[in-house]
Amino acid sequence: MTPASHRHPPLPPIAFIGGGNMASAILGGLIREGATAAQFEVIEPYAEARARLAHDFGIHALPEAGSALARCAAVVWAVKPQTFAEAARPVRAHAGDALHLSVAAGIPSDSIARWVGSERVVRAMPNTPALVGQGMTGLFARSAVAAADRTLVEQMLAPTGEMLWVDAESALDTVTALSGSGPAYVFYFIEAMTEAGVELGLPVAQAQRLAIGTFTGASALARSATEPPSVLRERVTSKGGTTHAAISSMQDTDVKALFKRAIHAAHRRAGELGEEFGKG
Repeated sequence: MTPASHRHPPLPPIAFIGGGNMASAILGGLIREGATAAQFEVIEPYAEARARLAHDFGIHALPEAGSALARCAAVVWAVKPQTFAEAARPVRAHAGDALHLSVAAGIPSDSIARWVGSERVVRAMPNTPALVGQGMTGLFARSAVAAADRTLVEQMLAPTGEMLWVDAESALDTVTALSGSGPAYVFYFIEAMTEAGVELGLPVAQAQRLAIGTFTGASALARSATEPPSVLRERVTSKGGTTHAAISSMQDTDVKALFKRAIHAAHRRAGELGEEFGKG
């Protein structure tokens, strides 16, 4: 495969505030596609995390923000939401002209713009499959973000998986409820299928392999099919058969309504977190 640096303009220097899992997913993907450690400035207060970045990527992260950030065209905010405002204070003086990309859940872009001193702010809602390059990330850009800025964001996030731009920032709460929290829903169903398999006599390893393989295959089929998932479901649900028995049981107990109610709960909580963390 051709390295990303041959397919796209070379990446400018990029800063990461926070060097945890999501930052590592982005950094690792970019380095695998041809970027060098020297293109990044990483601020990470925890010595253990800095040691991991040095070991995994050859990146020598700094414990606190300083003038080295001034060379960076973009700043990726990969901090815990409750620490964002505090982390922004020392960065603001050195990165006023940069594009700011936040992967911190729940922080409204109004707050980010105020804290970093720039209107060039993009919010991203990734999910954990980004760690294996199979993520689904929702993106929202403030009006000051130029087309070239969007292109740079896409280039930075390309190694993590798919991206979807939304027009309204409020839609990111829905993205959070669907894809942001969604991997946990899948894991929950995999747990249930595995437990049922064990109850019905399979060893746990076999039951889990069947459950995971079923989700992987069904997702691939849904992605490639032209029909909606409801038609795919009906196609394998012969009346009187085993699948019909299972789906009928779910319908009798209104599993779909309960599942939708859970997603609405996640949506409400996303809004609450935005209000909570956006203060300051």
